[in-house]
Amino acid sequence: MGVTDTLAAPARETIRRTVFLPSWVASALLVVPFLGGLSVPPTLQYVPLVVSVLLLGLPHGAVDHLAVARTRGERPDWRAIARVFALYGFVGGAYAVGWFLAPAAAFVLFVAVTWFHWGQGDLYALRALADAGHLRSPLQRVATVVVRGGLPMLVPLLAFPGWYRRVAVDLVDLFAPGAVAAIEWAFRADVRATLAAGYGVLVVATLALGYARADDPTAWRLDAAETLGLVAYFAVVPPVLAIGVYFCLWHSLRHVARLLLVDDDAVAALRDRDPAAAFTQFARDALPLTVASLGLLAGLYVLVPNPPATVPEWVALYLVFIAVVTLPHVVVVTVMDREQGVWA
Repeated sequence: MGVTDTLAAPARETIRRTVFLPSWVASALLVVPFLGGLSVPPTLQYVPLVVSVLLLGLPHGAVDHLAVARTRGERPDWRAIARVFALYGFVGGAYAVGWFLAPAAAFVLFVAVTWFHWGQGDLYALRALADAGHLRSPLQRVATVVVRGGLPMLVPLLAFPGWYRRVAVDLVDLFAPGAVAAIEWAFRADVRATLAAGYGVLVVATLALGYARADDPTAWRLDAAETLGLVAYFAVVPPVLAIGVYFCLWHSLRHVARLLLVDDDAVAALRDRDPAAAFTQFARDALPLTVASLGLLAGLYVLVPNPPATVPEWVALYLVFIAVVTLPHVVVVTVMDREQGVWA
């Protein structure tokens, strides 16, 4: 099955207008004032991540138990749902234990998995929603995943190492204060300079190869504009604020769009140019497991050796929970990629 085979043209056009514009506008509205010297109190920078608990961020993964069956054109039954629950219990549970045993290594894994997953999400959006015919070879698609995932995961490290380290400390200290010393090497100037040089070469090479292979340059221009625009965005906007907005209005919103396009009821609403009805359908599907996730988050609070007391520490606890559920979520999305031919 091709990546666009199941996407009815009217539904896809409605989704394009609904999901691309908010991410572009939000990014631009933040870059311009920060270039002008805007300063936002640190606590306020956590607001988008706090909001993501109920709006788009956490809920975007709360339909995984329905997603694979729908992607295959099937009606989810109890067996399909049970398989996803078992996946979350086994993979997510094992990773949760890893945070207690080796929190610094678990943090590095969180960055690596999120790097892949957010790049994976953008690859789907480019191929299915933007008709990115310039991404022809598997090598180009791998490079695109690395480039796109590196925008939120690597560029903030290069531009704001102090902030990046502070977030790492907040997460790791919930389990073992001082354990972040094991990854201090990542914040050294020479390491960051090497990473910046390598990543810069990869960005230029990936976009150049795409340009050379683009029959229709429209999708390539979108790819290049988003890539270079996000380089500026993550280089200028403080990381906690930048990633919080990106998580909600870029990654999560585009994944929700993907879920709508495999849901027959939502597709019917999109064909009728009624995105509100489609998103309402998603909200109904996501509500039960979003509420259940809040209960699991409360359980994590009880279990961590050093419970949070400040806003950054509470957000750190939430990010640890996001890390735990992201690993099985990536497995689900990878199955969706295979079924929809994202890499074919």
